[in-house]
Amino acid sequence: MTITFIEPEETYELRHKILRPNQTIEDCKYPADSLTDTIHLGAFVDGSLISVASFFKETHADLDEKVHYRLRGMATMVSHRGQQAGSSLIQFAEDYLKKKQVTYWWCNARTSVLGYYERFGMRVLGEVFDIPPIGPHVLMVKSLS
Repeated sequence: MTITFIEPEETYELRHKILRPNQTIEDCKYPADSLTDTIHLGAFVDGSLISVASFFKETHADLDEKVHYRLRGMATMVSHRGQQAGSSLIQFAEDYLKKKQVTYWWCNARTSVLGYYERFGMRVLGEVFDIPPIGPHVLMVKSLS
């Protein structure tokens, strides 16, 4: 498995197929995708993109005034789950963000995957909230300092 930086357009198909299959491909394009501080990562096996994750420089109001990055659009092909693709993306991102002196990374995690993010040392902050039409989420955060 190879982890590398990718272009935002390379994330759209997996975001759509895995995260938003009942929405349009346009719903899988985020406003901050093309900002210079945004990073998009891909996990490749035998040249095929199997997992993606995007990290946006975005401050969350419930965290202190340090440097924050937000994870959005993390998706792994069903056929490749359990092969450490997502974990590898997160580890790569954490190493990269630490070098950039980022203080926290955070995400709005679907409640169905809380345990997954807790394994990386993330913690829940606040109560469950709904993101229509996707469903219940929680704010999760991890300190990198």
